[in-house]
Amino acid sequence: MPGKNLSREEAQQRADILTVDSYHVHLDVASAVDPAVATFKSTTTVAFDCTAPGSATFVDLLAPAVRSVSLNGRELDPAVVFDGARVALDGLAERNLLVIEADCAYSRTGEGLHRFVDPADGETYLYTHFEPADARRVFATLEQPDLKAPFTFTVTAPAAWDVYANGVHENITAEGDTRVWQFAPTRPISTYLTAVVAGPYHVVRDHYSRKLTDGSTLEIPLAATCRKSLAPYFDADEILTVTKQGLDFFHDEFDYPYPFGKYDQCFVPEYNIGAMENPGCVTFREEFVFRSKVTEAAYEGRANVILHEMAHMWFGDLVTMKWWDDLWLKESFADFMGSFSQIEATKYQAAWITFANRRKAWAYRQDQFPTTHPITADIRDLEDAKLNFDGITYAKGASVLKQLVAYVGRDAFFEGARQYFKRHAFGNTVLGDLLEALEETSGRDLTAWAAAWLQTSGVNLLTPEISTDSEGRITEFAVAQDGGTLRPHRLAIGCYDRAEDGTLVRTQRVELDVTGARTVVTELAGRPRPALVLLNDDDLTYCKIRFDDHSLATLRSSLGSIADPLARALSWSAIWNLTRDGVMPARDYIDLVLRFAGTESEIGVLQSLHQQSKGALDLYAAPEWQAEGARMLAEGVLRELRAAEPGSDHQLAWARFLTHTVGTEHLQLVRGLLAGTARIDGLEIDQELRWELWLALASAGEAEEAELRAELERDNTASGKQHLTHCLAARPTPEAKAAAWSAVVDSDALPNALVEANIAGFAQAGQRGLTAGYLTPYFELLESVWAQRSIEIAMRIVGGFFPRLQTTEATLAAADAWLTGHPQAAPALRRLVLEGRDDLARALKAQACDRG
Repeated sequence: MPGKNLSREEAQQRADILTVDSYHVHLDVASAVDPAVATFKSTTTVAFDCTAPGSATFVDLLAPAVRSVSLNGRELDPAVVFDGARVALDGLAERNLLVIEADCAYSRTGEGLHRFVDPADGETYLYTHFEPADARRVFATLEQPDLKAPFTFTVTAPAAWDVYANGVHENITAEGDTRVWQFAPTRPISTYLTAVVAGPYHVVRDHYSRKLTDGSTLEIPLAATCRKSLAPYFDADEILTVTKQGLDFFHDEFDYPYPFGKYDQCFVPEYNIGAMENPGCVTFREEFVFRSKVTEAAYEGRANVILHEMAHMWFGDLVTMKWWDDLWLKESFADFMGSFSQIEATKYQAAWITFANRRKAWAYRQDQFPTTHPITADIRDLEDAKLNFDGITYAKGASVLKQLVAYVGRDAFFEGARQYFKRHAFGNTVLGDLLEALEETSGRDLTAWAAAWLQTSGVNLLTPEISTDSEGRITEFAVAQDGGTLRPHRLAIGCYDRAEDGTLVRTQRVELDVTGARTVVTELAGRPRPALVLLNDDDLTYCKIRFDDHSLATLRSSLGSIADPLARALSWSAIWNLTRDGVMPARDYIDLVLRFAGTESEIGVLQSLHQQSKGALDLYAAPEWQAEGARMLAEGVLRELRAAEPGSDHQLAWARFLTHTVGTEHLQLVRGLLAGTARIDGLEIDQELRWELWLALASAGEAEEAELRAELERDNTASGKQHLTHCLAARPTPEAKAAAWSAVVDSDALPNALVEANIAGFAQAGQRGLTAGYLTPYFELLESVWAQRSIEIAMRIVGGFFPRLQTTEATLAAADAWLTGHPQAAPALRRLVLEGRDDLARALKAQACDRG
């Protein structure tokens, strides 16, 4: 498998004969401030050993040009040994020294070394992002996780800049109008975990100290950075408080001192993902620096990401998976630990409610695609790896780990983790290594558990089966299990009845193991039938649940009366799954949201309900009812906005939802809010909300381009440019759609953030007629996009332009025709199209249900 991809077999062949002693990397980015200069000089020195002297191998490098290659003092001709993606090496010695000088490219896609110019002040910023395999865009590497080595970075940068990397800087030397930053060697880490951040970043510093069990003191310098123009909004104190709370928690539980010296957290522009766990130099998307008012859910979400990345310092960085098959060994654990530590160590106590309502919805969706996979996946190559950063690897894996903790016990689980870290520190592992440690500390054989939960795919459906006598007492209660591989579930069953104040409260809880196709619950026989039976109460297992008819009737009349917020969130989640599965009409789901969302106390749940009700209207409601549904939703949202407590998070959430549901009869209000001639008590129309109001007008064809550009003059920032692009693409004209399509498809000049903004504006639910004509061009461009663009951008184009809103049998047939006609297309590309096709089929089924 030559070229940019790398197969598991090729990686194994290299690992069989090579061990890497060290990397020394010198990057000269002094040219970065000149936008006309497209490349920077990269010099890599790799010392490695070979157990098969005389054999051949290759190193990975994606670069426009290679200046020189020297292997053990022997000069190799770059024109002969470099093919654009790999440098071929032959005649290896037992001990080898490789030196490669290359001209590497500054990136605009968020892969490799990304360059960004701040429109607010003209300053230039750089940062790297490498996972899973983009270090090779910046320096020559053996790009696979099991060839760990210490890294020593040297960076030449403009004199006014600061530079951050994994190690602490040991020396800074002035050389004319540049400074040379010399960093200390790291501990052995994988190539994808290395990082460099450079530019005139604003920085806030702090320090963490801790007494260790051996009597010594651990000292960790802390830093938090962002662009200078974001400094007025940077709440570094809150970020560093969560950081210290996390360090306390993980040291208490893991009993292994943080091993990477300092702890920098860099908030960077145009970042493709939430964050990346580079040891000593964690990178975050700068949207976590809030320019305008956000809800408590946003702060909770940021804290979760901070703790998620911190967990990786142990799960992923200290101990790393051997190959991407075991990606879950780091991501599932970090996802679980993000929520677990949040509850244990911080003020954010709704983490498990958010997990049940949002993260698991992601997992359920992914796990029902025809492309679903086990948590321990079969990752054939790097393209497979890129697509497996998904809801199964993260949220399903975390759900399964939550059940594992309940199964083996908290103490045994954490003691197993401690043994795992000590046994495999700075090494690489597979599933068996972790199970071995957990079996030792728990005394349980986990072979069957791992086979059922980690090595099979799909989600089980659990349904209560209740028989009663003439007096309404339960004569038999059973839990039926369906859905592929039947698994053992440790779960709780909650029985809810009405209290004197009318709320639904739990009156009985039974915890048991559900196994096989049908499990009888003897503990519930003889009791009066409760108003509501909630399977998987407390969210102990990973499953979809259904309701008996009596319980469903209770939810239809009283869902908002459930007193416990987690039970209420689980009920909402199950109702949403009924809607997605084409069992409950979409209009019924929207009706439930309009009747009960206004009393929802948990802001994160409320914001999920907003998103899901809009999805129900756009995708799952019968097309002939969508106009009526849109009117009902818009009126209901405005009613709740006016009723919300002034200045509250709930008011802000309803205001933002209004911008996505506003009807033509409410556009005058939108204009008035922007102009200041209309007001809603307590609602501050700050910059982010202004852009959302402009988007509502633009989508309705009620915003002129000149007005939108005038708003950019008011907010001439990176966020402002993205919002303007989104608004322009969202206008309901053929010209706007053609411009957005062309900007993304016909050129690779746009940065990743503006690619995303154009795609977001292109497809609007009320504009299906304007984009229907792009169906054939979409399928015609797929293979060329996949071949010519970086995988990050290709994934955005393929997934973002897929015609999901064209919910017709003709669209489904077009997807089927492409899949049938392109059996040899890249498997990762076919996977994206298959998932889009499945979304279409699901929408058509749900629409049929909604028609009745």
